[in-house]
Amino acid sequence: MLIDLLVSLLLLIGGSFALIGSIGLARLPDFFMRLHAPTKATTLGIGAIIVATVIHVSARDGRLAVAELAISVFLFITAPVVAHLVAKAARSQRKD
Repeated sequence: MLIDLLVSLLLLIGGSFALIGSIGLARLPDFFMRLHAPTKATTLGIGAIIVATVIHVSARDGRLAVAELAISVFLFITAPVVAHLVAKAARSQRKD
């Protein structure tokens, strides 16, 4: 019961962060601002959803969910690197 409540709370938090990041991507005026919204908010949202999945699978199966942990490590390593590279490419193309 307590685990279900924790998983539900993490899913709601993750979904809220993902929604805010998506709205920011659509509504912010500048390219660099639009880049910031999904890399921060959506990464946190997906991270919370993956943590909820790890807790749920670990409680259900009685083992550590290794695949979900690998996904979260991959996500948290690649998302900032890709955002940095995209920002550098956009900055080099920018004409002031």
